[in-house]
Amino acid sequence: MPTLLMPVELELRTESQPVSRFTGRRVHFIGIGGCGMSGLARMLLDAGALVTGSDTKPSGVTRDLEERGVVISYTQVGSLLTADVDLVVRTAAIAETNTEYQAAKTMGLRQIKYAQLLGQVMAERFGIAVCGTHGKSTTTAMISYALLHCGADPSFVIGGTVRQLGGGSRSGAGDAFVVEACEYDRSFHNLRPRVAVMTNIEADHLDCYPGGIPEIVESFRMFAAKVPTDGLIVANADDSNVRKALAECRAPVEWLRLDLGQREAARQTGGFIQDAGGPPVPRWVVRVTGVSMGCYSGDVLREGQTVAQLSLSVAGVHNLFNAAAAVAACAAYGVDPRRAAEALGSFAGVDRRMTEVGRCNGATVVDDYGHHPTEIRTTLLALRERYRPLRLLCVFQPHQHSRTRFLLEDFAESFAHADQTIVPDIYFVRDSEAERQRVSSADLVRKIRQHGREALHLSGFGDIIAYLREHARPGDLVVTMGAGNVWEIARAVAGEPA
Repeated sequence: MPTLLMPVELELRTESQPVSRFTGRRVHFIGIGGCGMSGLARMLLDAGALVTGSDTKPSGVTRDLEERGVVISYTQVGSLLTADVDLVVRTAAIAETNTEYQAAKTMGLRQIKYAQLLGQVMAERFGIAVCGTHGKSTTTAMISYALLHCGADPSFVIGGTVRQLGGGSRSGAGDAFVVEACEYDRSFHNLRPRVAVMTNIEADHLDCYPGGIPEIVESFRMFAAKVPTDGLIVANADDSNVRKALAECRAPVEWLRLDLGQREAARQTGGFIQDAGGPPVPRWVVRVTGVSMGCYSGDVLREGQTVAQLSLSVAGVHNLFNAAAAVAACAAYGVDPRRAAEALGSFAGVDRRMTEVGRCNGATVVDDYGHHPTEIRTTLLALRERYRPLRLLCVFQPHQHSRTRFLLEDFAESFAHADQTIVPDIYFVRDSEAERQRVSSADLVRKIRQHGREALHLSGFGDIIAYLREHARPGDLVVTMGAGNVWEIARAVAGEPA
């Protein structure tokens, strides 16, 4: 597996961390063990804040914070709250009925959500935010990885674990702050980035956006409006919804296009590209030059001139686009595109993004976070290119009943590159009980079969694990997919602890 090289000195930017408004302030985090919350806690500690927190149980993350002097309670009843606490921060997962939240409210302490604090911390730094329905975590990680290679010493918060970066968050000494900007609950409206990357826009989180694509596009338009006129947006020129969102944007936009070439375009059946051709003329183009074991190479052109070459260690042509977007974002920060592209050649990916777990009966076992039809389609194609399996067995755990119901037809069409799809019960989160009764995994299996693909519904994980142990054979590829706990199946069949 590629490893992180020692960073080189950054030539064009020498700024260090700015003076912070949080210096000397007392800040308490409810749910401090989360990836984003712990990352912000570290950043505030480094800025001179006095940090306390709570969580439901100890972890490696909380132990690390405790070693740095953070006092953490594991009861979440408000035992660490005092009248001199300046700010209480809670994650979106903390309900208003939470005992500690209610205690802070009774004491009259100022409270904000995680996304609000993220925006306040970003306002003090050179913020780089990555938004889009797909590719956010990977592109955010790529930018962070390249900046770290090139000596920028960035801070970052990524919505996934990146082993090469030591986790999903970091407090660096430089002024760059790279974050994943999520559209769910419109939380990215709290951010104030200098540079934004917009990868694509599709229908998702329809429980939050009942108006569908028009409402989602409007939400992205509002996010883009947060970028100042002296900032920059790197955007997908091939996505019509992105173009709509940026039609009246005041900030400068540098459009990026993926040039597949006619032969490669014919091989791609779906993916992150919504439509080709038409305006605008891109400033950046990444042109496919080759593919080896599913990993793509390409020339990066800026205004028609080749400025870098990418040769990736992660599979899928969509990752060539993500890498080019990362190069463009790094260039906006002041990094030579050639050096950023060289760094990305050793980037090994985000955990649960086509992550190889082990073997089962000689079959390769892979785990992936994909939970949207486009992600499924694109990932399965990339896995076929990478592994060239005799059979591809996909265990897909639908995430949310509402998402499954809204996108049922799209889901049914997304398994064209799987020889067999095994569907456990839908992962139940956020939906109402009434929504839960409106659709089931059996409905999805029936739809997949109607599209001529083999599929079966096995309700429990135990049944699926037993099935795979019986039926997987050498030359097969087994992939578990979904945003829930389906990864437990991959670990179990590969003989790893869950």
